Amino acid sequence: MQKKILFIYYQNLKPGGVARVMINLANELCENGYDISILFLMEGENTFYEINPKIKVHTIDSFGHWGVNKVSPLLDKYLKKYKYRYNLKKYVYDFGQWDEMNKWLKKNHQNYDIIISSWYKLSSQIAVNKEIAKKTLAWEHSNYEVGGKIWGDFLRPKYKNLAGVVCINKASSNYYKTLNPNIYLIPNIIGEPFESIKNVDFESKTHQLIYVGRLDQEKNVKAIINIISDINLKNFHLKIIGEGSEMENLKKQVEEKGLESKVTFTGRLSIDEIKNELLKSKIFLFTSTNEAFGMVLLEAMFCGNALISYNCNYGPSDIINEKNGFLIPMNDEKEFQEKLQDLINNPDSLNKLIKSSFQESLKWKKNKAIIQWDRIINPKSL
Repeated sequence: MQKKILFIYYQNLKPGGVARVMINLANELCENGYDISILFLMEGENTFYEINPKIKVHTIDSFGHWGVNKVSPLLDKYLKKYKYRYNLKKYVYDFGQWDEMNKWLKKNHQNYDIIISSWYKLSSQIAVNKEIAKKTLAWEHSNYEVGGKIWGDFLRPKYKNLAGVVCINKASSNYYKTLNPNIYLIPNIIGEPFESIKNVDFESKTHQLIYVGRLDQEKNVKAIINIISDINLKNFHLKIIGEGSEMENLKKQVEEKGLESKVTFTGRLSIDEIKNELLKSKIFLFTSTNEAFGMVLLEAMFCGNALISYNCNYGPSDIINEKNGFLIPMNDEKEFQEKLQDLINNPDSLNKLIKSSFQESLKWKKNKAIIQWDRIINPKSL
């Protein structure tokens, strides 16, 4: 009989890595014959990423909860100068969302064979209800160390009640084995337009270095600018794609280092535009301080890029090897510079590496991930 699966996440109203990979998987499972539904916890036109029309979409107005409408205004009125007011308001929203989701699930969970919760807070909330938890898979997209006292220390041990936990990096897999015996390591599906790339025209690539992602402190793009400022780029140029709170600081840094002719900021681009830029570039630079997976590293590989990345916790070490690039000790700018300079100085070595990186990307195609999901959706014990 056709399995009925419910995915749960916050929204599909704007760009977001979790929404994108969740919808990628939901669409694939739908095409494979599963009866798929998605519950979004925010109302609105949840259409940012394209959802297969056969998938049923449900929404909850989590911002309509009485806590958000009555408690939050009181916090604004009486605790205006309290420095933790915004943290309190987040907790008010979290528990209001929990209450709304819990009421919906109690009424509707019996309509589904499997529930896939796509964020650690949601998984922690569901894990408290043993009846619903026993059919729920927690799909972990964040660093397992997040959560603080409430979500991490108090509620995460409740993961023992869940049907299982799906992890996207080895470190998380090892950690969750201490909480639940049913642990699965499955990489995220990259999806389109990258899955359709069959060949890369290596001869048409330009001397372009590239970074794609958020421009915030955690992504640490300032380190990339520091690194390239002290080497001979020759005819290479850095393109920075993305937007975020650090944009103006990064532009100022480029000016101060006299790199205006060597660095271009594009702002946000569409996914097809990003693909085209990655197909033109040769080396992807990554200096993030914290990653759960690093899907953009795979996107760069699918487009035939060599990778140079800091070995941050926890994703890059699962992806990068001698066939696709270099994994640099965290914050070791000198070694990062040496590897980058060596590739710039030796075009034959670079061309060999970008070709082997593209070949390495074939291991990350969606078919393997879908097979793994099929196995956990249809086990005898579930």
